[in-house]
Amino acid sequence: MNTISYVLLRLAVAASMFGHGLVRMPKLNGFSAWMTGSFEKSMLPKAMVVPFSYMLPFAELIIGAFLLLGLFTRVSLITGGFVMILLVFGSAMIENWDAIPSQLIHVAFFAVLLHFIQYNGYAVDRLVSLGS
Repeated sequence: MNTISYVLLRLAVAASMFGHGLVRMPKLNGFSAWMTGSFEKSMLPKAMVVPFSYMLPFAELIIGAFLLLGLFTRVSLITGGFVMILLVFGSAMIENWDAIPSQLIHVAFFAVLLHFIQYNGYAVDRLVSLGS
């Protein structure tokens, strides 16, 4: 893997995360209501689902923005992977099996990017010696 391949992969997963967060921000209350409704019959208590439903779009937006810039890349990749693992677990709790493959693909992107982080050449991290 070289630096151009790396930046293409980083930007692809960054665009996905940033886009997910961006489109949810203007309708944050509606998104939270939808997610909370989706989990009504799950084992997860509403007291856990509601805060997560409000934090998720912010996490997606921030992780996506940092990855677009290549800023705090290592921490952003680890955090992004963790967020996706939580989403996989949540999807399993509501038996939304169709969502899990996409979430696992995101986890794979985060893991591959983390493994090959030495190729993160086109990044703000390289300019300020952070996160790589």
